[in-house]
Parts: sequence; C-alpha cells; structure tokens
Amino acid sequence: MLTTKRHVVRVLLVDDHEVIRVGLRTVLGQIQGVTVVGEAGTMEDAIQQTLRLKPDVILMDVRLPDGSGVDACREILGTLPGTRVIFLTSYADDDSVLAAVLAGAHGYVLKEIDSPALVEAIRSVANGQSILDSTVTERALGWLRGLHELPGTPGTDPLSSQEERVVALVAEGKTNKEIAVALGLSDKTVKNYLANVFQKLRITRRAQAAAFFAKRRG
Repeated sequence: MLTTKRHVVRVLLVDDHEVIRVGLRTVLGQIQGVTVVGEAGTMEDAIQQTLRLKPDVILMDVRLPDGSGVDACREILGTLPGTRVIFLTSYADDDSVLAAVLAGAHGYVLKEIDSPALVEAIRSVANGQSILDSTVTERALGWLRGLHELPGTPGTDPLSSQEERVVALVAEGKTNKEIAVALGLSDKTVKNYLANVFQKLRITRRAQAAAFFAKRRG
C-alpha cells in the first residue's frame, strides 16, 4: 500500500496512440499531487520504463503493437509487485476484463471516463484500493460466482496437453492469432482446439474457459 510518505503519485502512461498520451499528460499535469513521470507506446518500452522510473501507478492500454498490456502487467508485477496497474481502455469485453484481473491488475476503467473520475481512480489505486469501472463490475462479480458453478475436472473430459496450453493463453487474454504464433500453429488449428475445449468443458465462451483455468490453478 502506498501511503502519504510520498504524497505525489508518480504515473507512467502506456498507450500506443500519441494523441491519447498527450491528452492524459495534459489532464494529469493540472492535478496537484499527481505527476506523469514517463510514457511508453509498446509492451517492451512499458516494461523498460517501469524498471527505470519505478512509477507508483501505470495507466495501461490492453492492446499494444508488440503484445498485450496484460502480458506487460504480469511481467511488471512479477518484478515490481508494489507497482499498481490500472487498465485504461476502450475494450469492455469479458475476455479483456477477466484477463486483466487474472494478471493482477488493480483497476480497469474505460476511456469514456471523465477527468475527475480518472484522477480519483488513480488516487484510490495508489492508496491500495482496487477498482473496476461500473459498467464491468457486475460482470466481474458474475465471473467470481461462476468459478464455483463451472464443472470441475472430474466431471469433464480431460484436456490434451496442447488444449491445456491453448486455454492457458486464452486466460492471458491472447487472441487466436497470438495463440497461433505462440504455439506455432495456424489460426484454423487454434479454432479447432478451442472448439474441442468448449465441447469438453461444456462451455460456450472464452471467458468461461479462462475462469475454468483460474479455478484449476486455484
């Protein structure tokens, strides 16, 4: 938890659109007690800048040119667990939100958020709270409840080792194309694996597969 010992919250902006970063820097530059210490437009740069600057809070986009903000979040928190990560994104789909939560994100807000609410979110997360945008909170709570309703391993057909790998990457928020690249497969093969997974687990959505994976790990 970050306390008032350092009352100025140091923020790193991570977004591949320069216009977004300029806008955020302009807004936050007018706020007392918050300072932007750096920017990054790629996953690799986000990790490097975090290690160099050690910000209190990172405003992270979900999708970056060289990977995902989810992967960056996971790697950053693995190295600097005291860093706080807020996903600031246009995507409110189930898979993106759940992947962010599984990666350890401390907040998930949409870019439609107004400036005062964003500043409040930054301060809240810096003080140790975890937040979700009101439009996605109910979904997140539903997933948590769903973890207890999903079929367990004994009642489902066992997944093959490759299917397990695919599900693990789904839980990281990877797209089919990204999974195909990671495993050296074609997009069509990945779709086939997912179809088999859905059938075996008796589910219909990627978010359910990710929740099943989280339950297994838990």
